[in-house]
Order: sequence, then structure tokens, then C-alpha cells
Amino acid sequence: MFNFWKNANQEKKNLYFATLLLIVYVSPLFILGENAHIRVHDNLDSNIAWYKVLKNSGQLFGGINSTLPQIINGLPRNAFGTEFSGIEWLHNLFPSMLAYSVSQAITRVFAFLGMYILLKKHFVRDDEAYLIRVWVSVAFALTPFWPSGMLSTLGMPLALWAFLNIREGSHTWKEWLTLILLPFYSSFVLGFFFFLCFMGLLWLRDFFVKRKSNWCFFFSIALMTGIYLLIEYRLVYSLVFPDAPTSRNEFVSSKLSFWHTIRLVFKNYFLGHTHVLTLHTFVIVPLSFLVLWMLKNRKRDWLEKRYLYLFMFNIVLSVWYAFWFYKGWEPLKERVSLLNTFNFARFHFLRPLIIYLIFAVGSYLLWRLGKNWRKFVKICLILQILVLFAANDEIVYRVAGKPSVKQFYATSQFHEIEKYIGKPQSSYRVASIGLHPAIAQYNGFYTLDTYNNFYPLAYKQEFRKIISKELDKSPALKEYFDKWGGRCYLFVAKLGKKYDFKKDSKVKLDHLEINTNVLKKMGGQYIISAVPILNADENGLVFKKTFEHRDSAWKIYLYQVK
Repeated sequence: MFNFWKNANQEKKNLYFATLLLIVYVSPLFILGENAHIRVHDNLDSNIAWYKVLKNSGQLFGGINSTLPQIINGLPRNAFGTEFSGIEWLHNLFPSMLAYSVSQAITRVFAFLGMYILLKKHFVRDDEAYLIRVWVSVAFALTPFWPSGMLSTLGMPLALWAFLNIREGSHTWKEWLTLILLPFYSSFVLGFFFFLCFMGLLWLRDFFVKRKSNWCFFFSIALMTGIYLLIEYRLVYSLVFPDAPTSRNEFVSSKLSFWHTIRLVFKNYFLGHTHVLTLHTFVIVPLSFLVLWMLKNRKRDWLEKRYLYLFMFNIVLSVWYAFWFYKGWEPLKERVSLLNTFNFARFHFLRPLIIYLIFAVGSYLLWRLGKNWRKFVKICLILQILVLFAANDEIVYRVAGKPSVKQFYATSQFHEIEKYIGKPQSSYRVASIGLHPAIAQYNGFYTLDTYNNFYPLAYKQEFRKIISKELDKSPALKEYFDKWGGRCYLFVAKLGKKYDFKKDSKVKLDHLEINTNVLKKMGGQYIISAVPILNADENGLVFKKTFEHRDSAWKIYLYQVK
């Protein structure tokens, strides 16, 4: 072993150390299991519960028009995405937390590999600059990506490596296999639609500007697009043959004034977005502007020109993202429904790739300036790795006081509730106040409330009748529900958009106004509340019992509809 390490060159030694760091980074997930702390938003409150509901339903390969009765009296199977997604299979084969941990490891390994071979082949080719190749790749792989996106953004460097090789005519079977397999572990609408549009624009530039048809490159783009469309056949069917209007038909995305839009440009550029969080603010942004300043008034080589293109493209993506929400678009969006139902702002999902290419190329341009600048680059690489390690979920969410996975889903506590009710879960419906309905769903309860971006509009409108008086008390909640409605929750004006009232909460509801007649008509028999309802009787509710458990973050108040 000692001789093996002794004989390895410096780049290989750094690669081994980088691999070790990746293992250390994901190790809390495997060591702690359900005691780990992970992202709640668009993760624990939704996707992880969805995977379990789908698994338990036996509808992984359900028909195109099948429904899952556990959610909203019959949520369309198509709302859960394709059965040809790798993450769906992981959650069908393994317990939720193990599936999640394995997915994190897979994504980060291929993110590292993809960025490394992309930089080595196309951007940082100098053998002496191996530190930049290795550690920018590590940094990219450690970004806190949206978990259910899998390789939707972190797989882009691998795809770009394959496409650029094919474009240059230096491809082998490896590039084609990459383009064929990536769609099975990524999402078309949450990443690669926008990436493939960019590849299409690159082909058009070659065709019209360079006068190169390059049909092999064109075919590779078409091939990957075709595979995605086949995999996402449920989505394609829902768009082409809609049975009825869905909740997405009421989306209103363009509502910002001009100055609020400008502010969003800067916020996105400097801070990023929660679904593609790059943590580039403190190290990469200053370095990128330093490189820009050093390139002024000088003749530029191919790499310096490429850096400027990347820098400008990054700005354009933030501008596009912000202006998609500018209210000036609204008249056009009202005429073309696809502009509301499909989020074209997500071209900014290309930014993780672009930002870390800026980091790599910018670092290399400084590296070429000499010994002192190389020290500066090494410091920047170390600082960025430290920033990303400090943003490990286990650190961030534990420090923030968020519940662990076990505390969040509180399976023992909800099993006690199930036993207390004493009826088959399929024979009654529940709804939650002050906590996410995903918790009840994860524990097998049939819920009238849900978090889904794709469900029948008629259901949303009927459910609204239950909470109409509470929405009237809060213009912000009213707009949130009416103009989006992805969270079909029992909203309460006093609670706002907060759904995590833990067991130490002192909040009490004394002026609740919900229409329990509609709730009962829709099949609702119980309300699971994280806060006590003092005027339960006025709302046609009967308090049954309080449930507490040491492994739960919640104190649950169970109410029955009269």
C-alpha cells in the first residue's frame, strides 16, 4: 500500500484525497440513518413521502389514467413522474433513508467525475494545473443540490463532455453510452430540457456561423432528447392529451414590478436559488471579477475569450430568470397557457455548470500569471471547499433546529394515532394543520390535503371552500393559494405559511374558521393539528386526544369532524 501511494503521481494522490473527502461528506447520511438532518423544503415535505406512497400503492407501473386513492381521493398517477427514473427504483428497492443516501452518493460521484474529465479535456488541459481540475470538481460535487433532481444539474458537466467530444469528432462508445444512460438518473423538465436547448443553439451557431452541418452532433442532441421524451411519456401524454384543467392552469408567475425584478436579478446572480444552490458568493464571485478586471485592455487567447463568454452567459441567465417573473409578461402568458404551466425561468438551472466553469477557468488564468498567483488560487480553492463543507446538511439543519428524519416523520407517534382511530386507513380521510400533510401520507394515512404541482383544478376549487374564510383574512395566503396552489393545505391566517410548529410551540388557535361541512362532504373525518384549536366546537370539531412521543418533533392534537 505504501509503495502504491509512493509511486502515484501528484494528480492521482489528489484524486484519492478528493475521493476520501467525498466519502466523509456523505458519511453522516449512512452513519446516522433516520437520525440524520436533511433538507425539509421540497424534500421531506414532498418527494420522499411521494416515493413511499407510490411504493405502497403498487402503482409504479400504473396505467396512464390510473390514480392513487391515498391522496386527494385519487391523485393522478402521472403526478408522480416516470417509473423509469433511477431514484424511483431506489426508493422502491430500499427503505427511504438508505435510498436517499445512496442517491446522494451516486450523484456526487458522477458530478465529480463529469466535471473532472470536462476540465481535463476542454478547459484546464495543463498538466501542472491538476489542483484546479481536481478541487474545482470536488467543490462542484459538494454543492447542496436539490436531492430529487439527481443528476439534473450536477450531471451537466458529464453531458457537456460527451457533446463536446462528439462535436469535435473525437468520440468513442463512452460518449454515446453517457448520453443514453443520463436520462435515467435525471429530469428533463428540471434541468436537461434547458441544457439541450443550449446544445441546440450551439449546433445552430456551428451551422450558420461556421458553416458546419455536423450531423453527428445534431443526432446526439436528438438522441438524448428522444430518450427523455420516451422516459417522460407520462408528462408528454398529460401535456398533449389533458383530461381536464389542472392546478397549473391557475399559475400566475409574472407579478413583479420592474424594480423588484432588477433586485431579483442581483439576488439570483450573487446568492443563487434554493434548487441550484452553488454557494459562490464569498469566493467565486470576487475571483471572477478579479479575473475580469485583469483581462481588460489586452489581447485575449482562446481560453480568455471562453472565460468572457461564460461570464456574460452567467449574467444573462440571472437576467432571464428574474424577468420571467416581470408582470409585463402577463398579457402574453394569459394568451399562451404553456408559458404559465411550464417554468421557462429554469434556464438558470444551467448556472451551477457555468459558475464552476468560471471558477475553474478563472483560477487557471490567474495560475498562469506566476508563483504568487498560484498561492492565491490554492487559497481560493481551500476556502471554497471549506464553505461547502460548512454547508453540509447535517450541520446546517441541525444548527437551525430542524428535526431529524425520524423526528419529522414520527412513525411511532402516527402509528399510535392510527391504533387509536382503530379503523382501516383507507376508510377515512384526514387533513393537517400546522404540519405538512406529507407526514400523514408517509405514515399511510389517506389525506385530503397535499403538496403537488399537478392535480385536478376542480379539486383545488372544491378544497378552497374549506379555507375560504381563512384566506380572506390573509391577502398573502390568498394569493399564495389562488395564484399557485401547489400546497393544497388547510391554511390558517394566524399560522401563515409556516407548517412546522414543533412540540415546544406556544401557539393556539382561538379564531379558526373552516367549513367542516365541505370537509366532511369530501370524506374528511379527522384533523391532525400541531397546535391546539380552542374554538373547535364552533368549527364542528370534537377534540379526541393529544399524542406525544420522544422520537417526534410534534405534539399532535387529534380532532374528529362531527
